[in-house]
Amino acid sequence: MTSDPRSLERELRARPDDGVVNLAGYSTVDTPGVSDEDDANDELEASFRPRLYDLHDRLMAEEQRSVLLVLQGLDASGKGGTIKHVVIAMNPSGVSTASFVAPTEEEAEQHFLERIRVRVPEPGQLGVFDRSHYEDVIVPLALRNEDETVIDQRIDEINEFESELTDGGTTIVKCLLHVSFEEQRERFLRRLRRDDKRWKFAEEDLDTRTHWDEFQAAYGNVLARTSPEHAPWYVIPADHKWYRNWAVGSLLVHTLESLALAYPQPRFDIESLRARLEPPN
Repeated sequence: MTSDPRSLERELRARPDDGVVNLAGYSTVDTPGVSDEDDANDELEASFRPRLYDLHDRLMAEEQRSVLLVLQGLDASGKGGTIKHVVIAMNPSGVSTASFVAPTEEEAEQHFLERIRVRVPEPGQLGVFDRSHYEDVIVPLALRNEDETVIDQRIDEINEFESELTDGGTTIVKCLLHVSFEEQRERFLRRLRRDDKRWKFAEEDLDTRTHWDEFQAAYGNVLARTSPEHAPWYVIPADHKWYRNWAVGSLLVHTLESLALAYPQPRFDIESLRARLEPPN
């Protein structure tokens, strides 16, 4: 396992080349930082989860800053599974989650960021976007059902929006869960076979598979244009669920530790307060 979380961040960081991130050059099966599934699961359970709980508790107590975890990926890439296995470690009273599927008719009449702004985490919270504002550029870019000038404007507005968030005290962690065409197929088949998983399957997901190359290109285009230092993208190899969980857990631990969170220390007269709590004679 890696002893330096910064080396893992460098390994997973999206690397634009000539204005694009070519996802074909990013493995979906490599496991940088850890090679053994049992070791990864043990570290997630014995180290990452208790540290995440403690760090999140400090974030809630401080109530000054927030963290936003953005999970993007094609269907069955593991967004829900990441929440289930990693975010579960934190106090639910300080976690907000939102999933941005296709907008309603009312939402479609608003500015595309309007429904996003109302779901950003409050100070002291960790927010999770299971799909996000990036849907409004990736989907039309892949399906080519929107004018390029509109998409370019939305990308500019997303960059401005995320700058506003970071300037206001929100740390953003953006993860693309990078799953292969074949692994997605296997996960879809498992959903169809299992009674407890079939509800997750949507027939329209198969339509998206027919545009696989277009979506890969759209993600590469958008990642290259929206990965500044204050809000970088990480490409998480997601064919191995255990690695996906370990990698996102590691990124979250390091992110929270980098904030140097501390419990507030109110100026109480401790002795006086203790005296008041003494039982009467």
